[in-house]
Amino acid sequence: MRAHDIEKLVSVGRPVIAPDGSFAVFATSRPDLVANRGVGQLWRVDLPGGTPRRLTRGTADVGPRLSPDGRTVAFVRGDAKSKPQVWVIPAAGGEPVQATDAVLGVEGFAWSPDGRTIAFVARVPEQGRYGSVEGLDASAEAPRRITGIRWHANGLGYLADRPAHVFVVAAPTTDSEPFYEPAPAVRPEGETPPKKQLVAAEARQLTTGSASYAGLVFTADGAEVLAAVDEIEPAKRDLRTRVVAIAVDGSGEREVLGVAAGLSLYGLEVAGDGAIALLGHEVGDEGIDFIAPGVGLWLLDDGGPRRLTDAESIDLGEVGSHITPVGDDFLVQDRTRGRVRLVRVSRAGELTEVLGGDVEVAGHAAVGGRIVVAAARPDSYGELLVVENGEVGALTAFGAGAAASGIVAPRELTVDGRDGYPVHGWVATPEGDGPFPVILQIHGGPYAAYGIHLFDETQVLVDAGYAVVYSNPRGSAGYGRAHGRSIRQAMGTVDFADVIDFLDGAVAADERLDGDRVGIMGGSYGGYLTAWVIAHDHRFAGAIVERGFLDPATFQGTSDIGTFFGDEYVGVSADDIARQSPMAVVDQVTTPTLVIHSELDFRCPLEQATRYYAALKRSGTEAEMLVFPGENHELTRSGQPRHRVERFDAVLDWWTRMLPVA
Repeated sequence: MRAHDIEKLVSVGRPVIAPDGSFAVFATSRPDLVANRGVGQLWRVDLPGGTPRRLTRGTADVGPRLSPDGRTVAFVRGDAKSKPQVWVIPAAGGEPVQATDAVLGVEGFAWSPDGRTIAFVARVPEQGRYGSVEGLDASAEAPRRITGIRWHANGLGYLADRPAHVFVVAAPTTDSEPFYEPAPAVRPEGETPPKKQLVAAEARQLTTGSASYAGLVFTADGAEVLAAVDEIEPAKRDLRTRVVAIAVDGSGEREVLGVAAGLSLYGLEVAGDGAIALLGHEVGDEGIDFIAPGVGLWLLDDGGPRRLTDAESIDLGEVGSHITPVGDDFLVQDRTRGRVRLVRVSRAGELTEVLGGDVEVAGHAAVGGRIVVAAARPDSYGELLVVENGEVGALTAFGAGAAASGIVAPRELTVDGRDGYPVHGWVATPEGDGPFPVILQIHGGPYAAYGIHLFDETQVLVDAGYAVVYSNPRGSAGYGRAHGRSIRQAMGTVDFADVIDFLDGAVAADERLDGDRVGIMGGSYGGYLTAWVIAHDHRFAGAIVERGFLDPATFQGTSDIGTFFGDEYVGVSADDIARQSPMAVVDQVTTPTLVIHSELDFRCPLEQATRYYAALKRSGTEAEMLVFPGENHELTRSGQPRHRVERFDAVLDWWTRMLPVA
């Protein structure tokens, strides 16, 4: 596939299923170069084998949730000011009705069990900020007083001056009379002309204060809303999560899970009988142990949370992972060896695989024995599947467009490293006999993983004539907790050995790969390891260091995760930091290096790139830097489509100059 073929990468979001199992609703999303944004709509498909049809025709409709009776779909769509709001539409189709009018938009919502109320989370701006005062420019706002140890987040910006609070609003009826624009009229002196009404009911705020709330779910009786509380710490980072139950009548809140439980949560859900299930992990005595966390399924009993899954071998921490109650059991997503399978867990802790093989499950819903699953596959970025009676059927064929653009199937490979450790990964090669120049790709994280899904980063390089080698070295997710924790305060050791050994093993196993003509590239932690490798191994014709974690010494005061990430991964002493820092060995780099970064990256801030680039220049190493305006750490995944294509153009231009295809 070519760079512009990213338009054909259709992802499928978490589906919902009707109470009687007769139909499912889901959202799709894809990059659009003309619109220069992600676009997508809601779809409905009758089960078990109907033809999907568009339910909405908005620009970017996402996050469908069915009302308890299955008659209405609530979803998120941008309003006239492009702020995400909750809208409702009949499940059979029709004109959407706006339900919320939050100043900064909605971040999450939930239906009440009786379907009469929608609870939602929305950020409440400090007076005078973020357009809350007409005509007051951001540059003229008052200064921000910061007293806690966190003040910003990647993809959002400042935190403390716009906490996320819980609201409830009456769910609008989908057949109600529309609102109309008031016509101009001469009015008595002092009478205020009416404004156009946007929503039928005014939302009622349930929480106040400086804390933020997330992860809404109603209790089984509908009297309370459960939410995770995020309070900015005054002095020391604490990853432990507190959960409260907020009374819908506004009478207050009570604590359901305290910090004494020692859990950091990824999600929560309430079963039909009122049982509360949690996705989370233990964070240790210091409250910041997040490395290879062993995210598991927990059940909140009277005595506190009880773990149902094994911390060492089961990992439910994939982005987008969630819980689906099914009778007395729960469906969850387990990532393993580049796959994400769907498993069923009983309250006794018994685990059964529901959907495995070459899939990466992204979402699921179930009624009785019928399950719908959103999943990526080697030949598709996203499809909707139905699982019933042990049989799996495909309901969509969104991957056909990408397949028609020309994709290759990577070859799976395991290489024994220098210490005998098995390193698992893939090799993707162009058609023909070669020899092909080789590019070694390194993923971010570190606790993340390359998978089996259709991956544009690899496919574009293969189309240009390169063999691509990529693996999941020690430190990656999906191979057990010990594998993930092996680089804690040992970055650049066994992970360095694993990626190099996998490269050597891949070249030795395929004579079409030219081991004398190799390049290396990676982003985030992959940027870190790329920078580390080229300071110690000088075989590479060129390198691309992207959005890298490059200087642990300055990370704490600049990154949105600097309060704990570096402390846990590299340690806190000056000697430990220097021992694992690419900046400490940058003068050893002789490989021509392209540094790519985004201006609004608060995860690995821009100064990580500029200081590294300046150091390369000072030492006389050939180097270039590419900086993208308006983008954050997620450029390659959700950035403006034009920027994504321009980035691909720059990457291919760099390799054409440094590592030309014969």
